Amino acid sequence: MTALWIAHVTVTDPEAYGEYARLAGPAIAAHGGVFLARGSRFVQLEGTERARNVVARFPSVEAAVACYQSAEYQAALDHARNAAERELVIVEENPA
Repeated sequence: MTALWIAHVTVTDPEAYGEYARLAGPAIAAHGGVFLARGSRFVQLEGTERARNVVARFPSVEAAVACYQSAEYQAALDHARNAAERELVIVEENPA
């Protein structure tokens, strides 16, 4: 079953976060991830508002977790750790 990688981000260091994004995109694609939304218009209805919201679809929860744990993604994440406040969750999609 497919899964969604959902991130809510407030960027505090645009230069370093830009390097994260440059490296993270190929790592996500290598694990079958496809971006559905990235920095698009949004409406915050509840909770903490983050200026950047990202949704990517993966073939499975396991593929999304493997991406996160991969050396390539972790190398990208090193650039984001002190450059943003983030929440990230992986959610399995319900069958249609």
